Amino acid sequence: MAELATDAVAIYNCANPAYYRWPTDWPPIAQSLLTTAERSNAVLVTVSNLYGYGEVSGPMTEDLPLAAHGPKGLTRVQMWRDALAAHDAGRVRATEVRGSDYVGRGAQSHLGDRVVPRLLAGRGVTVMKSADTLHTWTATDDVARLLVTVALDERAWGRPWHVPSNPPRTQREAVGDLCRNAGLEPVKVKEYPGMLVRGMGLFNPMMRELSEVAYQLEQRGCPGSRGT
Repeated sequence: MAELATDAVAIYNCANPAYYRWPTDWPPIAQSLLTTAERSNAVLVTVSNLYGYGEVSGPMTEDLPLAAHGPKGLTRVQMWRDALAAHDAGRVRATEVRGSDYVGRGAQSHLGDRVVPRLLAGRGVTVMKSADTLHTWTATDDVARLLVTVALDERAWGRPWHVPSNPPRTQREAVGDLCRNAGLEPVKVKEYPGMLVRGMGLFNPMMRELSEVAYQLEQRGCPGSRGT
């Protein structure tokens, strides 16, 4: 990694280990990139999310404490604390970009490859509970723009940034928005029954891990990020 980053201006950590392996796979990846940033003097910009805040009673903002309890949230918290400690010690220049669930071409999210191909074919879609709770959706193009912006502006270093996103929309509303943007009539939106999700978790490690952050789609007053 150090050899690859020679003369680099910025290192963008956009890695994404298997969802169910975050606690084991993320620490060595993050440490490798942190060490590489220190040796190369490149700015380290990490793509993160909102898991580190845990459950909150209102909109998530950058000044909230990192109060996660689950393994995935705690993994993200430790990654940022390690990077911030190195930054404060003067060893690296680091910042972090945090987005909510993605929407955009190729996005792996609740409005990604399980939904978009079906609605483009005019077929109904099934989403995780709740289809009618407000939630923030982050466009992948906006993530990329913010990454470049904070990497090149020293005022952005040493703190996290939320990706500016549109006002919250329910999953049902967001699916309707996608249909209209594609020039299609809205499709039917249903929810996966809770018992089915739990049953799928017995065989699918990805589905099993979703319970840790299910509150982001279920709790009113926890709509995701409000970018600044």
